Amino acid sequence: MKQDKEKKSGQTADKKKIDRFSFGVKKKIIDEVTNGRISINHASVKYQVSRSAIDYWLKKFATFEQKINRMSSKDEIKKLKDRIEELEFIKDFQQELIANFETETGKELSKKYLPEHLVKEIEKKKRHLKKD
Repeated sequence: MKQDKEKKSGQTADKKKIDRFSFGVKKKIIDEVTNGRISINHASVKYQVSRSAIDYWLKKFATFEQKINRMSSKDEIKKLKDRIEELEFIKDFQQELIANFETETGKELSKKYLPEHLVKEIEKKKRHLKKD
């Protein structure tokens, strides 16, 4: 009986329904992802397609220029993260210098010339210096 139903429907009970996307829809998704308008995860949710399918489409259909663009945005993000880390190190070093200067000279120049949030950070560093 079950086999008769399967023959009539043309599918076995175990097969998943496979959605087919037109080339135009695939191209639209690829363009959005490669131009950085949406992430692969967001595209997967938005268009109800698996991330692996989008990855496959990107490898298969994306132009060389789009692939370079996509790689360059990832490289740019990595460079920006590295730059942020470098600038945070420089900021900490400068704050330590200011804290040392103010501790040794007794002059509170940071309160006069720096924003309040930086003054608070320098005060913390000065307290830390006094403990050592």
